[in-house]
Amino acid sequence: MSAPDLASLRRTAAELRRAILQMIAKAGSGHPGGSLSMVELLVGLYWHALRHDPQRPDWPDRDLFLLSKGHGCPALYAVLAVRGYFPKDELMTLRRYPTRLQGHPERQSVPGLEMSSGSLGQGLSMANGLALADRLDGRRRRIYCLMGDGEIQEGQVWEAAMTAHHHRLDAVCAIIDANQLQQNGPVKGIQDIEPLPDKWRSFGWHTIEIDGHDLAQVLRAYDEAKTVTGTPQVIIARTVKGKGVSFMELNPAWHGVAPKPDELEKALKELEAAAG
Repeated sequence: MSAPDLASLRRTAAELRRAILQMIAKAGSGHPGGSLSMVELLVGLYWHALRHDPQRPDWPDRDLFLLSKGHGCPALYAVLAVRGYFPKDELMTLRRYPTRLQGHPERQSVPGLEMSSGSLGQGLSMANGLALADRLDGRRRRIYCLMGDGEIQEGQVWEAAMTAHHHRLDAVCAIIDANQLQQNGPVKGIQDIEPLPDKWRSFGWHTIEIDGHDLAQVLRAYDEAKTVTGTPQVIIARTVKGKGVSFMELNPAWHGVAPKPDELEKALKELEAAAG
């Protein structure tokens, strides 16, 4: 594999952020904050780590990506469109009946979606089930599951963490979009989940902690996770909710609110200026 072009990947991340804001603004509803925080994590997957083929979305030997924090689907839709799973102009139909692009992802509504989600806390259990099924079938695939930091307050997540370690599911790689906020405020103030690295290590997981907006760190983390055998891996990505837009960053008011035309214009100018 040739060395990744980080400058090109950063331009892709900027393109995705613009698309996310434009489609949510067009819809008049959606979740910008948590979509913007996970962009580099998806770029690292779909342009580097994930074995997939947009021309063969049902390829049996593809790796799988499960978006457990389903409200972040505008980011995933943007990625799938830019990668060629469906036409880019369809992004502007987000949440507009009879669109295929629901407000939370519906499996098989568009090519490339592997999981219906929205009820939080369920993705890691599904990743475990897929990994166990692959083991029975003699198939070797990587299964990535992205969760939010507020989401992992759910007890089911920790039951799944124990299960993955017990069964030595080294095909499973969890990704925590630790963007510091949940719907109603700071995660730390609602139900503190720290220290995350210590907790995951105590559950037997190979634990990697990174700046989730530094693409070089993101790519290295995915590469490291692939080398681990005998135990599941978790990448704790320290991110910023609303990343890239000054008035959205770390502002819980932007959890599930669409930007108005003047706010969209301001946000797009900021993204353009940051991209150079």
